[in-house]
Amino acid sequence: MVIPSSTNVGNPSPVGDFPARDQRAISNCQSVAVGDLLPPTERRTDQQRPAAYNPASMAIIEIENLTKTYRVYQKREGLKAAIAGLFHREHREVYAVRGINLQVEQGEFVAFLGPNGAGKTTTLKLLSGVIYPTSGSARVMGFVPWERDNEYRRRFALVMGQKNQLWWDLPAQESFRLHQQIYRIPPTEFTRRLDELSDLLQVRPLLGRPVRELSLGERMKMELIAALLHSPEVLFLDEPTIGLDVVAQHNIQQFLKFYQQERRITILLTSHYMKDVAALCKRVVVITDGRIHFDGSLDQIIDSFSGNRIVRLQLAEGQTADGLSMLAEVESVELPRVTLRCARSDVTRVLARILERYQIVDISIEDPPLEEIIAKLFQDAPAGRNDVAEVEVGR
Repeated sequence: MVIPSSTNVGNPSPVGDFPARDQRAISNCQSVAVGDLLPPTERRTDQQRPAAYNPASMAIIEIENLTKTYRVYQKREGLKAAIAGLFHREHREVYAVRGINLQVEQGEFVAFLGPNGAGKTTTLKLLSGVIYPTSGSARVMGFVPWERDNEYRRRFALVMGQKNQLWWDLPAQESFRLHQQIYRIPPTEFTRRLDELSDLLQVRPLLGRPVRELSLGERMKMELIAALLHSPEVLFLDEPTIGLDVVAQHNIQQFLKFYQQERRITILLTSHYMKDVAALCKRVVVITDGRIHFDGSLDQIIDSFSGNRIVRLQLAEGQTADGLSMLAEVESVELPRVTLRCARSDVTRVLARILERYQIVDISIEDPPLEEIIAKLFQDAPAGRNDVAEVEVGR
């Protein structure tokens, strides 16, 4: 779902479960941004930025000790317990984000990874101003997101792959016209940007078709166009390729890579597809149990959390795999191809012994799949207790 800075945002859980200030934030999401939206070269002036914003001295995204907790009603099973719950309720507090600290520089493409429930989407909602934090602070382009300043709302976009906000029964071009009015994009700028994005994503023939008739990949391309029409400086992407086939994933990856390099916008991406991460992001932030567990490059992840290497052999005709299990762990044997796994420190020794005993036609050495390394990183992360307290409250 693309959440423009001034359109309605769906409530992720019953409003009654949110603190009062979160309810006000959700209500405020329905307001419409005012003021003309000028081209980036005209509107990025010091007068329009907060006084504290100085691109030369501060990161474009700054997070300090950001925490978000939710109070969840504990419903017990059975009719008797349900009736008792009307008068005597039990709640527990759940940490979605636990005091994270993060800085992102302008023009960075950062992967924000973690298992389900780690706090990735909650963090993006906090940075986009959809919800209030329990404690801590954050500034994006010098703005406090949950203050929902109109200038800030015109300068970022949030795309959520599991939700959509284009009108289902109308052609996408009609939704784009709505975005033009919301953001007050001048007609010439709107036409130029729409033409550019449509050509880059190769969807110009589809603009007049109802959204319901588009494939999932085509709909996601339309969502990206809607998010980028107002030329945001910061883009939050929450699993934009979820459910897409390999071709659609590749096309969106190539588009995002090209667009980010051309415009130098800052992108924070969450994804469970490691191919997205490998293709797009140089920096990776891993969050588990609401805490940041790792912040660095992909190469650092591989070096730090992968102790093994994969050795692929093609044996000469007539050779068998007998005895290879004595030298390294045998993963698969499909003669003449054999796949071995051994410790990084043992690669040289193992290869020397293999070449002494076997005739090899071809050999390759590679790191384990990135998915395997990331999964190990998730598993090795220190586990925290998510439910911090159970509190009984009478109605």
